[in-house]
Amino acid sequence: MAFRTIKGKHLLLRIMIGESDKLKGELLYMVILKKARELGLAGCTISRGMAGFGAASVIHSEYPPEFTHDLPIIIETVDTPAHTEKFLKAVQPLLKGALVTEEEVRVRHYHHGLRAPK
Repeated sequence: MAFRTIKGKHLLLRIMIGESDKLKGELLYMVILKKARELGLAGCTISRGMAGFGAASVIHSEYPPEFTHDLPIIIETVDTPAHTEKFLKAVQPLLKGALVTEEEVRVRHYHHGLRAPK
């Protein structure tokens, strides 16, 4: 496995979907995570939101318990514009009920912390 390093100006891509979103029985956020890895992105992080609402204005929350079926999922990547565009083109057809944002960020430090294999 090749280790990548990035530094300087890059793009932060943020995708917000629902926890219960699936593709052919697999959780959509895992499909997207695997695609990010397959395409060689520098990294991908998935976070579960505590509460939120989207375009339909339906509140999803951990409390009361009847709202817990579809909490917000936030998928974030930081990479070069070329890698980000390639990734977005690959996952765009999967994003039916999603919000996608992009912003320029400056990477100050990004290292894997592992020794490269000999």
